[in-house]
Order: sequence, then structure tokens, then C-alpha cells
Amino acid sequence: MERSVPTRASEEIDLYIRTMYSLLRSTARVRIRSLEEVHAGMNSSLHPLARQDQPDISSFIYANLRLPDCMPDVQVVLLGQSATVFDQFGYHHIEDWTEVFARARRRRCFFDGKRLLATYIASRSDIDDVIPMLTAYQIEWNKINHLLMNVTDEMLAWLALGKDQHLTEISDVLQISVEELRRLETIWGDQFIPMLQRIRDQTMDLEVQLFSGSLNEYRRATRYWWENIETGFPEILNRPVYFISSNTHSIPNLLTGFALTQQERLSNFLHTAGDEDLLAEWRDINHEETPSRPENFLYYILKKYQATPAGKDLLQAQDAFEQNNGVHRFPSEHAFDVEAQIIDLANLNPDTIDPRLSPETFAGSQSDWSFLQKSNALILNIDYPLGLAAYNLLVKIAEHTCPLLGIYIMGKAATLNGRRGDVMIPNVTYDEQSHNTYMYHNCFSADDVMPYLVFGTVLDNQKSVSVLGTYLQNARIMQVIYREGYTDIEMEAGPYLSAVYELFRPTRHPVDEIVNLYGVPFDLGILHYASDTPLTKGDNLGAGALSYFGVDSTYATSLAILRRIMQCEYDRVMEK
Repeated sequence: MERSVPTRASEEIDLYIRTMYSLLRSTARVRIRSLEEVHAGMNSSLHPLARQDQPDISSFIYANLRLPDCMPDVQVVLLGQSATVFDQFGYHHIEDWTEVFARARRRRCFFDGKRLLATYIASRSDIDDVIPMLTAYQIEWNKINHLLMNVTDEMLAWLALGKDQHLTEISDVLQISVEELRRLETIWGDQFIPMLQRIRDQTMDLEVQLFSGSLNEYRRATRYWWENIETGFPEILNRPVYFISSNTHSIPNLLTGFALTQQERLSNFLHTAGDEDLLAEWRDINHEETPSRPENFLYYILKKYQATPAGKDLLQAQDAFEQNNGVHRFPSEHAFDVEAQIIDLANLNPDTIDPRLSPETFAGSQSDWSFLQKSNALILNIDYPLGLAAYNLLVKIAEHTCPLLGIYIMGKAATLNGRRGDVMIPNVTYDEQSHNTYMYHNCFSADDVMPYLVFGTVLDNQKSVSVLGTYLQNARIMQVIYREGYTDIEMEAGPYLSAVYELFRPTRHPVDEIVNLYGVPFDLGILHYASDTPLTKGDNLGAGALSYFGVDSTYATSLAILRRIMQCEYDRVMEK
């Protein structure tokens, strides 16, 4: 087997990483311009047109969605693990700055309103993610700036008329397709024309500075994160725990069913919101003309409704409902953005739990939820972290919880042999962080997910690769990965498995080995749903979002995890 090749197959990427970290060792600010040549030279699969004059709109959109909207005003990006680190370097009270958000990346950022953006990082993986993203953003911004130099305000104003003729003229100037121009219009909305004017009138020359990139500071930030949870719910130290890495919505939605109690109000919202496609979908569901599940649709609509002025009150209502039904949320404070939830199984309300979790389906036709009243177990669900932060978090969690009954990892991935919306279940993972190949028994199979997946396919017995970063891949590496049978590409499973090794072995995880993880003393399951198909032309990581289509695979995998936990807890309680 051609082990460790996925990392070492590209000297260009190795050069990029070494250059990036050597520059960041500087105590002075580093210009992103210093990285543009090596960035373009690595021939990233996510940025294939980096060297060309033609803008790479997919890459530009990808970076736009994962950076805060204030980026046109930012001149310097400051990276640190916690508020304490920033304070040590003379940037006091940064959390009093304006907190800003990216639409497609969870990372706590604070903007001083002038030119400084302070960003919390949870591990080295955040650096591997942020720096290439900033570089791609600047490269593409300056390309568009150059092409728009001779475009007048009047010409840009034509775009507001929405006529195909004007769209074609501007797209020709930008050397892109009309479809790509419309994609920019979609993500910028009302700011479409002002953004084009801003890019035309301003070149970008970003600077970045890393404060204390030591491993110790990452550990300290992880400790801050855990102390926030332990202080808020000290019982977690003395009760059995099922650990889930997933998201902040699907697990509590399924266990509390709040959206299902609001069906009438959500239905009224659909009829007045003006989204004809969603309304048509809801009508088809009610008339059983589409296989979509009404529960999944209501969970999706609830989030959209809560984002409107009319639905704001449901945010507080949901919070109160969840607390009354055993769900406790712990947002991050003073460190990286990974929300945690503790769910007390004994306090769940059987009357509102999603009907697809019915105990009759896993404990026999005469069973009910009464076994939960005898349970002392908790679910610790965290918003899945980025890359190496997964290792730091699971090690810290395991240090303070005992017994750990199960570890379940769910997240997005790119697929090399499937389609968006498919679910991949691996039992082999190559980790680019440790260079280990982990082999393990995955407690899930296709049969656990398939009954709840309407639109996709479940592919079990797969091989996954946990990569360093989304930009740090190129065609050569993709070919090696695919040739060796690795079809599932993500960032967290490998670091989690490195932590799993240390949970039942007496040494730190090895490096560059084939590692046998069979026989772990707890339940272990990994599920990935496909959000990207990087080998498909025009459908790479920057091409779009899963939107409602992704709800199907998200809830299918969440149901599989919760059904597994309920089965394990039923067996554990009934054995007592």
C-alpha cells in the first residue's frame, strides 16, 4: 500500500506549508503578497486558475463565504488562541470590538471598525485554513480590480436593470460567464453593485500576524473551553457520557421536537414568505407526492423563520423549551467557536421526541420510553471543530468524563465516487496530521442510515482521508488518493482517531504507522455526508451549499447516531 504518499506526493504543497510557517514565525506583520507565488504554484484543486488572468469565481466565492463581510475594510488579520493571548500582545478588550461572522465558517472574529480583524484559532488547522483563504481572496480581488479599471459607475448601474445584455457586457469585461456573475449577485445581494465598485476602486494588500503559535496556548484555549462547560454543568464529571461531534441543531431538534410543536405557525409562515419552491415542497409532502419527511422540512423551516423579525420570539421559546426538556447549551467564551450541548436523557419528554426514534423500532413492539427515567447518562454534543482541534477537544473531554460510553463523529466531506447528499461510512482513515493509517470497527453500516435517507445513497466500507486543509490539495494528490481507494475526504476523523488511540493505549499516538483500533472499550462510529464532488468539473467546494437538499443526509445520519445511543442506553439500563 502506498502509505503516506497523499501528503508527500506534492513538493509544491510542502513548500507552501514550510514557507507559510516560516513567515509566521516573524514578530512583525507579514504581507499576504509574500505568499501569492507559492500559493499559485501549488496548483490547488480549489484554486485552479490562481496563475491566470481570468478570475477564479468558484474560489473567490468559497473564500467570500468563509471570511467575514467586513473583509473589504480589513488591512490586518491578527491570529491568537484566546483573549488572554491578545491581551499579552497589547490588544486589550478585543471582545468589546464588533463581533463579525462568516456565513460558511465558524470562527470567532472581532473587527475594530477601522482596519484590524482579531481571529481566534483553535489549532494549527485554523492557520492551514485561514492563510490560504486570505491569499486566494486577495489574488482574486486584485484580478477583478484590474479588469474593472475602465468600467464606469454608469456601466455598473446598468446591472441593476437586470437585463441579460448588461450582464453579458460586464461578464465579458471580467472574462467570466454570466452564470458566474449571477452567483456573485446571489451571495452579495443588495451589495452586488457597491461591492463591484469597491473592488474596482481599491486594491487589496492584506497583512497577517500570528501571536504565540505554541502548542501550549492551544491547550490553554481548550482548557478555557472546557471550564466553561464544567462550571455550567458540574454533574458531567460524575455521569456516563455519549460524545457526539455534529452540529448545533439536528441532535436537539430530534430529541426535543420543538419545531413539530410549531407546525401551524411554520405552515402559515410558508404561505406568506413568498418562497414558492418551499411552499410547493410542503404541499407535495402533505399530499405524499414527494418522499421528503415532514419532520425534516419543519426543522429546516424553523431556522429560516427564526431569522426573520416575525420569528425572533421563537429563538427564546426554543431555548426555554429545550432547557425544560433536558438540553443545556454552552456557547464558547473567550476562545474559539465550538458550541457544546449537554443533553440529560432522563429529562427528555417522550411525547415530543421525533417519532422516528420510537423505542419500538429498536427495543421491541411492547417497549416505550420509560427506560429513560432510569438513565443517568448524558449526551455531550459539540459543533464539529476544524481539523486538529478535534484531537485537542476529545483528549480534554476524555480527561474529565468517565465512563465515556460512545464516540460518534458526523460531518461534511468531499466524495470522489459519490454525489452530493450521499452518506459515506469509513472503516479505514488516513490522517495527514499524524501520517497514520487507522483501521477500526465502525459501529454503523448502510442499514443504519438507509431507511432515513430519501435522496442519496449510503456507501459503507469506505476509506477516508483527513486532510490538512481544503486549499492544500491538488490534482496530483487527488489522483494518488483515488488510486489507493480513498474516496471520502474530510478534516476531523483522523485527529479524533489519534485521540481515540490515547483513550485506551498507554502511549501517545504513533506517527507514520498502520494503527489497529479494533477493541476500543466504547462504541465508535463515523458518518460523513457528501457536500462536495471535487472531481466533477464546476462542482467543487466553492460551487454551492447543500441548502434544503442537505437536510436529508444531515438528519439521516443524526437519526442513525441517536438510534444507536438509545439502543446502547436501553441495553445498559435494562442490564442493571
